[in-house]
Amino acid sequence: MTLADPATEPLSVRLRTGTRPDHDAAQGSGFLDRLAAGDLPRAAYADLATQHYFIYETLEQAAAAMAADPVAGRFVFPELTRLPALTADLAHLAVEVKEPLPATEEYCERMREVAFDEPWGFVAHHYTRYLGDLSGGQYLGPAIARAYGLDGAGHQFFVFDGIEPPAFRTGYRELLDGAAFSPEDEERFLAEVVEAYRLNIAVLAELKERWS
Repeated sequence: MTLADPATEPLSVRLRTGTRPDHDAAQGSGFLDRLAAGDLPRAAYADLATQHYFIYETLEQAAAAMAADPVAGRFVFPELTRLPALTADLAHLAVEVKEPLPATEEYCERMREVAFDEPWGFVAHHYTRYLGDLSGGQYLGPAIARAYGLDGAGHQFFVFDGIEPPAFRTGYRELLDGAAFSPEDEERFLAEVVEAYRLNIAVLAELKERWS
């Protein structure tokens, strides 16, 4: 990860430039492209939703734990909560949630290690998931809906009622720039975003292998 001079660059800029390769790697996994094109069975999409269930269950438990934190609490937005939508999607897809993939369990375990009591850890995982949902997820969701004939139900995970994604992303980055991280915690935050991308890529790789 290449980092700019923290004395001259806002945190949001350092984040975007320093993690661009990791972001691109996550987007280029291949599994999501095949889902968007409808090249995989509907069960593969249900599998992705199942892994998301475990990931967001852990992340949103962390949000509840960190809501009163003076730094992390500023990033807890109830309107971002995804677990009810995922529960509804899985019910519509007639999926019974069982056990996560090994890569998903590793992802959740890492969040349990750093996101429940470390503001930098919570914000790193929060940013990686929700800003991704409000960026590429806004293209992926409609594509999946078209590919698998989901008319409203079954893809509510991708629908953020009451949020205008570009404006929200701008405001979120302003929050990052104003976050009261120490220089050391800024570095921990940046490193943890890279780790969050790695964990996400591992989940997608396992899904790709299972459905290849």
